[in-house]
Amino acid sequence: VVRQISSLQCKHGKIVPMTAKLILRNREYEVKSGQTLRSALKEAGILPESVIATRQGEMITEDEMVREGDVIKLIAVISGGIEEGR
Repeated sequence: VVRQISSLQCKHGKIVPMTAKLILRNREYEVKSGQTLRSALKEAGILPESVIATRQGEMITEDEMVREGDVIKLIAVISGGIEEGR
């Protein structure tokens, strides 16, 4: 018997959080589902502005909801260049 209770589910008498996975480089972060990607990134200690997120090969935005069982791959954004006036 599996019942969903907000962001928790009950499996065989045990209450367990519903989670999703964020992957950045070779590191995995387990986060609660049912929140925005921005909130999930912050929960994992990742600056939202520093990554691009994909789910099933499609880019997703920070306001999209993280669903139970999601595997979201993160790509680090690297910027740089020469300052003006130098």
